[in-house]
Amino acid sequence: VQKKITARLKRTLPVRGPQAPTLSELMRWYCLNTNTHGCRRIVVSRGRLRRLLWILLTLSAVGLILWQCAELLMNYYSASVSVTVQFQNLPFPAVTICNINPYKYSAMKEYLSELDKETKKALETFYGFSEGKSKVRRSVDDWNSTGSDFFQQIPLLKVEDFSRTATDLRSGQKRRIEGSVFHKDSSIVNSADSNDIIGFQLCDANNSSECALYTFSSGVNAIQEWYKLHYMNIMAQIPLETKEKLSYSADDLILTCFFDGLSCDKRHFTRFHHPLHGNCYTFNSGENGTILSTSTGGSEYGLHVVLYIDEADYNPFLVTSTGAKIIVHDQNEYPFIEDIGTEIETAAATSIGMHFTRSRKLSKPYSDCTETGADIPVGNLYNKSYSLQICLHSCFQKAMVDSCGCAQYAQPLPAGAEYCNYKKNPNWMYCYYRLHEKFVKEQLGCQQICKDACSFKEWALTTSIAQWPSTVSEDWMLRVLSWDKGQKLNKKLNKTDLANLMVFYKDLNERFISENPANTLVILLSNFGGQLGLWMSCSVVCVIEIVEVFFIDSLSIVLRRQWQKAKKWWSQRQRGGAGKAPQAGDVERQGHDNPVCIDEDLPTFTTALRLPLPQDSPLPRTPPPNYSTLRLETAFTEQLPDTLELGQH
Repeated sequence: VQKKITARLKRTLPVRGPQAPTLSELMRWYCLNTNTHGCRRIVVSRGRLRRLLWILLTLSAVGLILWQCAELLMNYYSASVSVTVQFQNLPFPAVTICNINPYKYSAMKEYLSELDKETKKALETFYGFSEGKSKVRRSVDDWNSTGSDFFQQIPLLKVEDFSRTATDLRSGQKRRIEGSVFHKDSSIVNSADSNDIIGFQLCDANNSSECALYTFSSGVNAIQEWYKLHYMNIMAQIPLETKEKLSYSADDLILTCFFDGLSCDKRHFTRFHHPLHGNCYTFNSGENGTILSTSTGGSEYGLHVVLYIDEADYNPFLVTSTGAKIIVHDQNEYPFIEDIGTEIETAAATSIGMHFTRSRKLSKPYSDCTETGADIPVGNLYNKSYSLQICLHSCFQKAMVDSCGCAQYAQPLPAGAEYCNYKKNPNWMYCYYRLHEKFVKEQLGCQQICKDACSFKEWALTTSIAQWPSTVSEDWMLRVLSWDKGQKLNKKLNKTDLANLMVFYKDLNERFISENPANTLVILLSNFGGQLGLWMSCSVVCVIEIVEVFFIDSLSIVLRRQWQKAKKWWSQRQRGGAGKAPQAGDVERQGHDNPVCIDEDLPTFTTALRLPLPQDSPLPRTPPPNYSTLRLETAFTEQLPDTLELGQH
């Protein structure tokens, strides 16, 4: 009996909350019971105007919350920059010095004789001048009678009026230009005829119709570019040991050396061979495990060297400036002297003051930088700490090996590869230029793969130049330096062969620039709570309630309705197959009569009083009073004699 009564109570009681059968009932129940006052005022307000105003205010508050929370999320991934300045002993950086001329021209002549001969012929034919002769153009017969077939594959061409016809400066024959034309404009030196343009054509060795013409409006640039192209072919075939002997030794390059007021020599320099600059020497490289430091700023306590440049032994076609190139870098960094090197003039004293700065950036999700480069899918070919330049050069070299079958001469060799030369790789020039074009246009993918380093060191340089030696001291100084050089020089020094270099800290202030998160998780949650409380008088419990009602309960109601429809469809299909008519008890119940919405909680006393009575039971009436309660009941079993007599009377 008790189970029947409980089932009857559950079936007849109105169902609310998560067990509500419809979304409208769920929303009404939520608005009446939630702690957000705006939702409640929408339901209890009387009058359409007032209810409409509360709807607009509530929706506006929700919009402001979403906007402010989005701003908080965006600011959460921002970083603030802090600068810390410290005064302390600073480690002296590595200073790499290279002669602008990579190899002694007197030692390289036997390797470059054919190339130099072809270059001189090009100058004489196109510009009409030669060494020790009048400026008379040479005839075509002179071209054919001298020279070799070494450079016939890639001759210099003269293009007229940007037409598709070019003249071979070697043979004098005209040829039709096929393929793309790449014009590198310059206004340094132009030929006598402004319509004449110098260039060279590169073709695919496997497909002669695939060609590219590279033209220059400056004859100087065209000849230098053509010369360097053949120069790299020649140098790629010379063994490294031979090239080190052909370049400058430490005794050849460094005349005097002082550091921190004390004398130094070649033992403080470490040699490394650069493909484009020959033998370079690094001061304070740290290879022996010791890194020098300085405790005082100023030019007297830095590095002071006098360099011997030897201008007379320069290659006249490879370099057009005189002096040295230096770069200041960390001991673990590779010196990209060709990219960011500083040129030092001859016959001048160059003072370079430094400011040291260490920088530290935050990695993901604040910035797209890398800590060590281990997450970059590009192998480090330089065996130094990761940098963006190392990644870009390594990426291009890898693409060069994959596409052209050989490595470019100016960069380190990957494992198992060899440098390109047109004896073994006749197609490498065309392949290299096309690949470099894609690299510059960021079509090779290297710029997308490589990332900045999160931490790096930087030395800001301030350069000043003064005439050196002075006119009054030139004579005795050159004599003393010549004497110090001894018998190795065999000639009198000239001031244009010397360069004076000073590298020092201007002060010992170390700046440390670091990025710190502008917001922590605690601050973010506090800001969220402030926005919810300001606009909706809501707390974390209210947020959980919103998630429960609007996502979990609403989804369950929608699924329940779909399940009911599916059951109804299945029941109708079974009845249709059996030929039975629907009965009255099969009609779907809605609202609080829905048997699916069964709440396990027992009914309260107040709700139980509102239960309807059975149809066949009489209406309840007020019971009549019990008059027997008005009777006197005595506790005595016998009546007293005196009262008995009174009763008889």
